[in-house]
Amino acid sequence: MVKQSIFGRIATLAKANINAMLDQAEDPQKMLDQMVRDYSNSIAEAESAVAQTIGNLRMLQEDYNEDRENARNWGNKALAASKKADEYRSSGDVPDAEKFDNLAKVAIQRQITAENEAKGAEPTIASQTEIVEKLKTGLNQMKGKLNELTSKRDELIARSRTAAAQAQVHDAMKSIDFMDPTSEVGRFEEKIRREEARVLGQAELANSSLDAQFESLEDLGEQSEIEARLAALKSGGSGAETPSAIEQGADSAKY
Repeated sequence: MVKQSIFGRIATLAKANINAMLDQAEDPQKMLDQMVRDYSNSIAEAESAVAQTIGNLRMLQEDYNEDRENARNWGNKALAASKKADEYRSSGDVPDAEKFDNLAKVAIQRQITAENEAKGAEPTIASQTEIVEKLKTGLNQMKGKLNELTSKRDELIARSRTAAAQAQVHDAMKSIDFMDPTSEVGRFEEKIRREEARVLGQAELANSSLDAQFESLEDLGEQSEIEARLAALKSGGSGAETPSAIEQGADSAKY
């Protein structure tokens, strides 16, 4: 029963569909770690069971070979005793002839016993040999599954670490997104734009004030000319002929 139980576990584990089991797992990595431990323990038990089964088989084979050797030896002894009996009988020594014939019969009986024991052990040896071969095959399959599990676990751990690193990079990129108006950089840029707009407004205001000053100067010159022409009219001159202050300034510059 123990051998059959071990063999059944080997067959079950060897046929296990790792990917299907992982699909049903909430935490594949933890499940793989547990499966590796379970497989390692099962392999250790299986190796012990297989070793014991092989040991038992070798003992059966030794007993079988010994029975066959005993059968041959008893057969040879029966033949020797029979020949000796024939020699005594041919010489007329009937008592000794019967004695060796009896010895030959005993040897033949033991030969038959040894042959029957050897023959009776043959089915058991054949069955145990088949079981041992299946156990060896199952054990090798389990070791292959263990290697597959280990590789799968290492792959999963590597993929998990890569995914975590990618998530960290993604989070870092989101925190420094220059196109995000709600980010620190976006707010700083908006502040600079407002400052630049204020400076432009001040410059425009300054230019407007300068233009107003020049316009007031032009208005003052025009008012001066009006006053000059009015004075000329009062003195009896023609206001239309009176040169403007600007023209007088120009004529003075000629001389």
